[in-house]
Amino acid sequence: MTPEAAPILPQKNTWFDLRHTDCVQGMKTLDATSVDLVVTSPPYNLGIGYRSYDDTSSREDYLAWCGQWLGEIHRVLKPNGSLFLNVAGSGKNPMFPWEILGVAAKSFVLQNTFHWIKSITVKDKQLGEISVGHFKPINSKRFVNDCHEFIFHLTHSGEVSLDRLALGVVYADKSNIARWGHTGGRDKRCRGNNWFIPYETIQSRDSERPHPATFPVALAENCFLLHGRGAETVMMDPFLGLGSSAVAALNLDAKRFIGFEIDDFYLAEARARLNPEPTLFE
Repeated sequence: MTPEAAPILPQKNTWFDLRHTDCVQGMKTLDATSVDLVVTSPPYNLGIGYRSYDDTSSREDYLAWCGQWLGEIHRVLKPNGSLFLNVAGSGKNPMFPWEILGVAAKSFVLQNTFHWIKSITVKDKQLGEISVGHFKPINSKRFVNDCHEFIFHLTHSGEVSLDRLALGVVYADKSNIARWGHTGGRDKRCRGNNWFIPYETIQSRDSERPHPATFPVALAENCFLLHGRGAETVMMDPFLGLGSSAVAALNLDAKRFIGFEIDDFYLAEARARLNPEPTLFE
């Protein structure tokens, strides 16, 4: 095994196989139906300034490439596996989420659509309007600030069972516990498909989050918990970036995590987040 493909053994039981390679080629080396859970967010082809990846392909070439990596995910995902695909639209390309979903629909069934709420304003009877979370302001006369992204839950059949109460919330009105028979006496209900997950506040992108497009660890943790396979989970992220999904696998003690990243700097940052002095096994 090459150093790039050598697994990292952190303090918990999770085995990490983080590879410095193109994700399509990397996934081709994996056995079919060997992965339980994929949580990932691909480049959006919006001209974002990644270090190694050219984010300016033609629309046709980009969507054809999406078909390649989605096809490999389909091949390696177990029959009862889940792909949680994080994508977002923009003023430059508002149809992007639906275009990539159209490509995915050639292989997968859309089972759930989640909304990652990064910032929201709500009205409180006592405090008035309250804004929480973070968003990137848009200076435009045509578009409003974009405060959410999509997470498409894709499966082979559309019939994969989930642990809906793993992200459950307690009832505000406790009388609902007895009144609604499906509760089974438990003070917990399904959270639903709106997930408020703000970014952690940082002082310097270069030193604290040196990647132009990341998702929070909590987002990947939600996907892991909802999929509901626990410590037996083999998890993968084809677009590792700074390794938020890998940190989630570590936090929740997944059985194994596989990640692919074409940029050596991002890969080094991901490894450092898992263990300041990782042990490599040949």
